[in-house]
Amino acid sequence: MNYQFQFQDVFAAWPLLLQGTWMTIQLSLTATVLGLAVAIVGAWAKTSGPQPLRWVVNAYIELIRNTPFLVQLFFFFFALPALGLRWSAHAAALVAMVVNLGAYATEIIRAGIESIPRGQIEAGLALNMKRHQVFRFIILKPALKAIYPALTSQFILLMLSSAVVSAISADDLTSVAANLQSQTFRSFEIYIVVAGIYFLLALAFSGLFRLVYQLALNYPDRR
Repeated sequence: MNYQFQFQDVFAAWPLLLQGTWMTIQLSLTATVLGLAVAIVGAWAKTSGPQPLRWVVNAYIELIRNTPFLVQLFFFFFALPALGLRWSAHAAALVAMVVNLGAYATEIIRAGIESIPRGQIEAGLALNMKRHQVFRFIILKPALKAIYPALTSQFILLMLSSAVVSAISADDLTSVAANLQSQTFRSFEIYIVVAGIYFLLALAFSGLFRLVYQLALNYPDRR
């Protein structure tokens, strides 16, 4: 093997790599926030909502969890425009990521909600708390604390899976890498650097989620 490493072309394109990294961060964080909101509503519907709404949420979860993310992405970007709904690659990627995360996170949060003892809920109602207050303070917050590791792992997996959006030419890190590879033909060097960036992003997201836990969920569990 007589391969000559040449990273100069890769490092010369650092503004493009930085732009792609920032787009990946934006997509991932926005999808995380919106997907979490979808998941909370979905978990509430599965545990406390009316039966017809439970059927709808169950169908949504089964559909998303049993189809590939790439197919979902193509559906939003290629299929829906045929019905007149046209949007950018960035918007289609964001919607697909939110819908995908919402389905997986719904089941995680639902498991956390069902782990809350019924007695705590009845105690909150006995103290004349509103039902939305009981859900927010007695059910949701302890549930999020219980399932936080699984939930944050899903968030990081979403960030790593965002590389798939390059298939519709969304300007994320992987898309930038593919463009650089076609221009420089330095595949080995480019994807070593890109893999390193994704690794650092995963570590950064883990640190961010640990900080969120310390600020919002690090309280004594007196159950």
